[in-house]
Amino acid sequence: MIRSGGESKIKLIGRRMFVVSAAKAVVIFGIVGRLIYLQINESKKYKTLSDKNRFREWKFSPPRGLINDYYGKEIASNKQVFQLHIVPENSENLEILIFRLKNILSLSDKDIFKIKKKIASQKPWDPVIISDNLTWSEFSRINLFLHELQGAEPVVSVARLYVEPSSAHIVGYVSKASKKDLQTKEYLKNKIATGTRVGKTGIENKLDSEIIGDVGYKRYEVNAYGKRIKEISIDPGKSGKNFRTTLDLEVQKLASKLLEGKSGAVCVMDIYRGDIISMVSAPSFDPNEFVHGINRKNWDKLIKHRDKPLINKAIAGLYPPGSTIKTLAALSALENDIVNPKTAIRCTGSMELYGEKFHCWKKKGHGYMDMRDGIKQSCDIYFYEVARKLGIDRLSETAKKFGLGKDVLKGFIEERNGVVPNTTWKKKNIGKNWYLGETLHAGIGQGYWQSSPLQLCLMTAQIANGGYAIRPRIILDKDKDDFYDLDKFISDKKMFSDDVVSLYEFIAKFRYKSLFKNPENIKFVQDALFGATNEPGGTSYGSRLTKEEFIFAGKTGTSQVKRFTALQRELEIKNEDLPFEERDHALFVAFAPYKDPRYSISVVVEHGGSGSKSAAPIAKKVIQKVLEKHSLREAKQRGETI
Repeated sequence: MIRSGGESKIKLIGRRMFVVSAAKAVVIFGIVGRLIYLQINESKKYKTLSDKNRFREWKFSPPRGLINDYYGKEIASNKQVFQLHIVPENSENLEILIFRLKNILSLSDKDIFKIKKKIASQKPWDPVIISDNLTWSEFSRINLFLHELQGAEPVVSVARLYVEPSSAHIVGYVSKASKKDLQTKEYLKNKIATGTRVGKTGIENKLDSEIIGDVGYKRYEVNAYGKRIKEISIDPGKSGKNFRTTLDLEVQKLASKLLEGKSGAVCVMDIYRGDIISMVSAPSFDPNEFVHGINRKNWDKLIKHRDKPLINKAIAGLYPPGSTIKTLAALSALENDIVNPKTAIRCTGSMELYGEKFHCWKKKGHGYMDMRDGIKQSCDIYFYEVARKLGIDRLSETAKKFGLGKDVLKGFIEERNGVVPNTTWKKKNIGKNWYLGETLHAGIGQGYWQSSPLQLCLMTAQIANGGYAIRPRIILDKDKDDFYDLDKFISDKKMFSDDVVSLYEFIAKFRYKSLFKNPENIKFVQDALFGATNEPGGTSYGSRLTKEEFIFAGKTGTSQVKRFTALQRELEIKNEDLPFEERDHALFVAFAPYKDPRYSISVVVEHGGSGSKSAAPIAKKVIQKVLEKHSLREAKQRGETI
């Protein structure tokens, strides 16, 4: 019995030993299997982790692409700058390092706070930019005391340089990437490095993904403490793509000079190609201030300025078109057979509608006049009647055809569409029915109308080219340029000069889409605009050019800021007697040369009073400059050396 019990115990112990041994074997085999798995299947992963401990990469920004004018002159370039970076993990004592830098660079307590905050938010091996625009003197002092500045790294880099402030609004500016930029711009994920600047406005913003370039890399081997041992490799990255614009820097400078001391815009366009030769907004600003971060004082000065220098008034400034809309009212009425060129209307200086009095700019009236005289002398009464017969919806339809109420330049975040009013628009946006009196106001470009100077320039271009739609552009791209046959068209066009219908049929064979059924209507309006500028009694007669090659045709406009009261009219208060902010805006649109049109122009001078006094004289000088350079531009277009 005893022997039997001992045998049982031995068997029990044996079984337990077997289970334990089996368990050990399972664990050992599991460990060995895991090691084999890690060695074979996960080796790449852990090698990468190991390399990350042994190697570090530092990204740096390449130069942005250049932005040039039509002739290759630089508008946005790059310059050499001196920077100071610190790598926190390379410094034995950050507090001492920052203290020494404070004395060398005269850093404020606010600067120190920002530096420390940035260090705390980054990985210890990521460089922190202390300054990205050191003076040569500061850079020299840093290098002189570099042996005492462990962790500091003086760097020679590049930064954006804007050479001409006249193009500030359309070219735009760059600045540090915001959180919103990083969240909304997918391409930035692989293009952001220490000190990278991104396009905020204008062309810089529109083409940022191509202009910004590809980041470069420096790869270092580091020790167990993260200290750099040696440089392993360097990838310089890729500079951003260069772009050539349609702008003429010389014309830009002239337009900017003519707008000095004023607030407004000048736009010039090729009526066939849609090339924007000039687009100036005034007052301007220095985009270089934004590259390294604009200070609070200068920022406050810009945003509090009466004339809003940060707004691109050419595409974001919205104004009632005033009497410039009379050209479209005439075209619309002719095209819809509402009136004909000989329709006569008597202007007595005012008219009444349902008890409301509507005034002409000429107090005593113009007397009897036909449509040509109505355009030439800009008679308000004539176009009150035209608008009343035409109706707001048909006028609105014509305005939209000619480019009002929509974005002209695709992809510019600053551009605003404006307003082309009609019955549906008012019901939707204001919740009220349209009144006939509002139609009369619309007929002379007042009321709800809101148009940008570039829209008015496009409108005029399409009147000048015979009523054919064009696509405005500011960036040249030879691969997409479909104007290869335009020169032949321009030269052959003279063959059809005596046959209007044949001429427009000829134009239609090219890429142009006709906006009107009857080309005679366009021809009539062109002739009326000639009278407005070149015949006595025309509203812009005082700004005419007499040399045949410079003769242009245009239309003045006055955009009301505040309606005159009955008392002001009775007292014969003039516009210049009003407070500045209540004075009318001055407008002028034109095309040139008259006999062989190639360019259109629009000018807006805020609170400038009448278009004939303020806007037309500016247009006159700009037109002359553009026409003087026409042959040069055409030679460049043909690829000739100039």
